[in-house]
This record gives sequence, structure tokens and C-alpha cells, in this order.
Amino acid sequence: MNTNITAEYLRPFLLTRKKNSHKGDYGRALIIAGSRGMTGAAVLAARAALKAGAGLVTVACPDSEQPVIAGAVPEAMTLPLPSVDGVVSLKAAGKILAFQKDKKYDICLIGPGLSIKGEAPDFVRAILKDLNIPAVVDADALNALSRRGAGAMEQGTVRIFTPHAGEASRFFKTVPREKRQTLQKLQARFGGVWLLKGPGTLITDGRKFLRNTTGGPALAKGGAGDVLAGLITGLWAQAGRSNGFTPATALRSAAMGVYLHGLCGDLAAESFTSRCVLAGELVKFLPAAFRKIRHI
Repeated sequence: MNTNITAEYLRPFLLTRKKNSHKGDYGRALIIAGSRGMTGAAVLAARAALKAGAGLVTVACPDSEQPVIAGAVPEAMTLPLPSVDGVVSLKAAGKILAFQKDKKYDICLIGPGLSIKGEAPDFVRAILKDLNIPAVVDADALNALSRRGAGAMEQGTVRIFTPHAGEASRFFKTVPREKRQTLQKLQARFGGVWLLKGPGTLITDGRKFLRNTTGGPALAKGGAGDVLAGLITGLWAQAGRSNGFTPATALRSAAMGVYLHGLCGDLAAESFTSRCVLAGELVKFLPAAFRKIRHI
């Protein structure tokens, strides 16, 4: 049986900001994203993570694309990575591991706009094997996993996986008919928290199943998934700093993220119609969405 994600369900998990606090209290998020022609995915994810409340965000991206991303999100820092033809190379993994050893970020998001060309799939495998911090695995990182398998992926690290139906189907020779069965099989195989995006987004940690109750056709547009990945990352950065980066905070952050994302879409549609909402406009409605959770 599914539990519906509602404002009442989420309200106990909504964190407050303390007056005597600093950016380090709200999580340091590393976003590994972007490639030539898909810098927008990194920009949307970074903006969403910051707008959700993460204290510090760094975007690790191909060095050739770094000026575009840095100019688009001045609130985020950037880490230029070795690349070939606008796509991260395998040796970029070493630079990220050295960066993490020095800076000690709390959480990472990997995948938005990353590409599956060249060495990118091997790069993803190397990061998921050796970067031992909580992670949100999205978009092309999922595509890389479905092509190359879990392999030696570090199993002790808590992760949230965020496929849509097409990305989920690439993990199967025969796709299960129902969302619940799809998620059960993926969670049993990879562990962590899995959500299957779409109308009535379903989330599981292998025990609970949560169904989202917000969102609609306003979200059916390129970039909306990048915003969702950034929201979940920013929310988990804060929840993890407050209560630990555990399966429980992963599940709550995923639930909060999909509900807020859908609610932003609903609020945006009221202003612009569901046809005219752009992905980059969703975060403008995030303050109103937070207020609705607190006061409904």
C-alpha cells in the first residue's frame, strides 16, 4: 500500500533556519554536471540546490564549459574538469577525488547534462566507486549505470536514484508493467532510495512506498528533471547536516523534493498556464511552495 505525500506528511520534516548559523550548517553540495550543448542542466540543478537552501554549491564541469556555467550561476563556485570535445574525461575522476579529500563536501549530485559520449560512462563508474559520500544519481549517470552495470560501485554509501520511465527501462531486458515492481527490482539490485518520475511519482527505500500528489503537465518540459535533482540535493544537504546522511533522511528529502517540485509546477501553471511554464521558472515559486507546506 502506498502512502500519499502531502503537506501534512511533510510538515514534521521541514527544517527551520537558526538565527545563529552559517553556510556550513546547511550543507556543502558538489554537483557534477554539464557538457557541451547541455550546460543548462548544470545551471538549473545548481540554482535549484541553492534555492532549496544548501549552504554552499560547487559545480564540477568540463573545463571548456566552465565559463558558461560560472557566468550563469554566480552564487555557485565551479571546478573545471579535464575534458575532450566538451565531455568529461576519465582522468577528471582523479581531480574530483583530490578536491573532495581537501574540501570534504557533504553530498554530491551526478548526472544532469553529463553526456554518455566518450569516457563519461567510465568516469561515472569511477566516481560512484571511489567518491564515498552520499549521492543523488540522475540523468546521464543513470544512463551510464544501465550501460555498464553497478560493477564495483561502493555499496555502503547512501544514494538517491531519480530515473524517469525511459531511464528506468534501460536497466531491464523486459520492463515490469507496474511502477511498484520496477522500483522494487531496482532497489533490490542497487540499494538506496529510488523514485520513478512521472504522474504520481513513486518513491521507495525498499520498505515504504510513497506516492506524490502534486504536479501536472506544466512539468512536461526539458530541464524540469534537472530542477528536481537540484532540489533533492539541496534539501538532503540540509537534512543530512541536521540529522545525518541516512536512508531515512534520503527518503524524506526525496519526498520533500518531488512534492515541492510538483507544487511549484502547479503554482507556476496558475500564473502562466501549464503550456507556458519554463523549467527555470519553477524555483521562483519555491518560497510559496514552502509556505504552503508550513501553513496548509
